[in-house]
Amino acid sequence: MIKNVETLDLPEDTLRQYIDARQTFLAYEQAQAKLNEFRGGMIWRQQKNRDYLVRTSTKGAQTGLGARGPETEAIYDKFTSGKARAEDNLKNLRAALERHRRMNKALRVGRTPDMLIDILNGLKRAGLNEKLMVIGTNALYAYETAASARVEAGQLATRDFDLLWDNRSKLSLATMEGPLAEGMLGFLRRIDSSFTLRDDQQYTAVNKHGYEIDILRRMGPGSDNEPARMSAIDDDFWAVKAKNADWLLSAPKFSEVVIGVNGGIARMVTVDPRAFVLFKLWMAKQTSREYAKRIRDQSQAKVVIGLIRERLPQFEFEDLCTFPAGVARLLDADEPDL
Repeated sequence: MIKNVETLDLPEDTLRQYIDARQTFLAYEQAQAKLNEFRGGMIWRQQKNRDYLVRTSTKGAQTGLGARGPETEAIYDKFTSGKARAEDNLKNLRAALERHRRMNKALRVGRTPDMLIDILNGLKRAGLNEKLMVIGTNALYAYETAASARVEAGQLATRDFDLLWDNRSKLSLATMEGPLAEGMLGFLRRIDSSFTLRDDQQYTAVNKHGYEIDILRRMGPGSDNEPARMSAIDDDFWAVKAKNADWLLSAPKFSEVVIGVNGGIARMVTVDPRAFVLFKLWMAKQTSREYAKRIRDQSQAKVVIGLIRERLPQFEFEDLCTFPAGVARLLDADEPDL
């Protein structure tokens, strides 16, 4: 059995603060979902000397709910009072999150890069967090958080942020006309205006601090016939094909609340830690990959195996039957020597 010697326990005060901050963040997510039920509004509109209740959408669409009477007045009162409560609850939770952010920073609860926190929250607000999944080294922040541990800092050293675009279904018209109206690059520039595309890699955006974001896509059947660009804008991202990205997309997902260096809080959606291990072991076997990167792939796989065996028993490898077919094919072997 591998004994993981590259992780440290979190101090008790840090762990308590994380638990409290996480609970508040979960309540905030629920409050956001509740307020979304009240998107748009309700108004009374007079027509032929009679009032009619109308439900309005955020895009201006209108739906008539009937003439004024006890039933429609009850609908109107329930909607307006419910929306007011939801807005007040969200406002209070937003203030509580700011207090937790300051405590998180003071106690050094998190070490996820702040840029990553900002991007994750931006994806969430835009409704893109299920279409663009974190893969690669940055997933370790989610695994170590779930394990209440600190992975050795060298394992996390990277200036790259890889997002896997699930292009098995097209982005909705509302998304294309809303958060991606200025393309994916425009979306990133609303977070950091210094982001530009690299001339030699149109799938990589880099900011003034050298922080790089890559957008990858699958290579499976049908993908060749789909536009590689994220939007119709000429200077937007071109998502590059990644070998075995189909396998990653079909593997179970993993979600965890992570904390930034500055105390900010976000939810990261990535791959199941077992999928991370298998994929890293496969990458470590690719002779076309740089030797130093192959060594690091193997080392990161070992770290996550240790987290699973010591702290995350619900992800033990005996349960590989939950994974999609093709594990052996991915590894080009019967089973890795774990």
